[in-house]
Amino acid sequence: MNASTAPAEADSAGIRRPPLVRELLLVAGLFLVYKLGRQLATGHTAEAFHNATRVWDWERALHLPGEGTVQSALLHSDTVIHVANTYYATVHFPATAAFLVWLYLRRPTHYVWARRVLAVVTGAALLIHLTFPLAPPRLLGAAGLVDTGQVYGPTVYGASPEADTLSNQFAAMPSLHFGWALMVAIGLIVATRSRWRWLWLLHPLVTLVVIVGTANHYWLDAIVASALLGIALAVVHLPHRTESTAGQGSRLAPADEPVLVGAGAGLGAGR
Repeated sequence: MNASTAPAEADSAGIRRPPLVRELLLVAGLFLVYKLGRQLATGHTAEAFHNATRVWDWERALHLPGEGTVQSALLHSDTVIHVANTYYATVHFPATAAFLVWLYLRRPTHYVWARRVLAVVTGAALLIHLTFPLAPPRLLGAAGLVDTGQVYGPTVYGASPEADTLSNQFAAMPSLHFGWALMVAIGLIVATRSRWRWLWLLHPLVTLVVIVGTANHYWLDAIVASALLGIALAVVHLPHRTESTAGQGSRLAPADEPVLVGAGAGLGAGR
């Protein structure tokens, strides 16, 4: 990942990186807990479809644009929809992992902050998955949408939710595809100084088009994910570094970047 930053060494020179083995075990442990927790939410088929009907009706009451509009645009080209399916299946985890690795190596302060924010968002999402199982729009007959993964490929899901032992297809809300993508963009905007850093917002924008256009998520899934991220950003502040970590005593020194108090503040703070 090339964030085009200068100076790039200030943060890593002033903050000692957390122990690598501990971080690997921590991130792997959080991931396993999340995956196991999602599996606990399986089997609530009737409730998931009932909630899907409610969400669909809520969106219409809120006059949100139909997901079918986005899907129709993608379906004009088999190549485009195949690329969208591939993006959905392959970019989510690698992009987030690359983001964390880059921060760990180049911006340790921002790494700790980003890891904490992602943990809060993911934990909150898991609670919603457990308490509000939701079938995605591709499975909702009333939506009239195509399951693009099954029709055009590739797909990460089985043909039947009941027979899918590798994933929980009833965990649509909130969309962590979008929530994580938005955090990646915000994190890189805050942690870097390039005038081109705002282009990182293309990642969540493309992700939003993909998750809606492939009928894997509703608009409200992304809205709820954004709300959870906003709360996490308001609660988890970017820590200051101390001069003791740079071997210069114990006096508190300001970080290279301003403390992030909220999503809006973070976006406005980057120089």
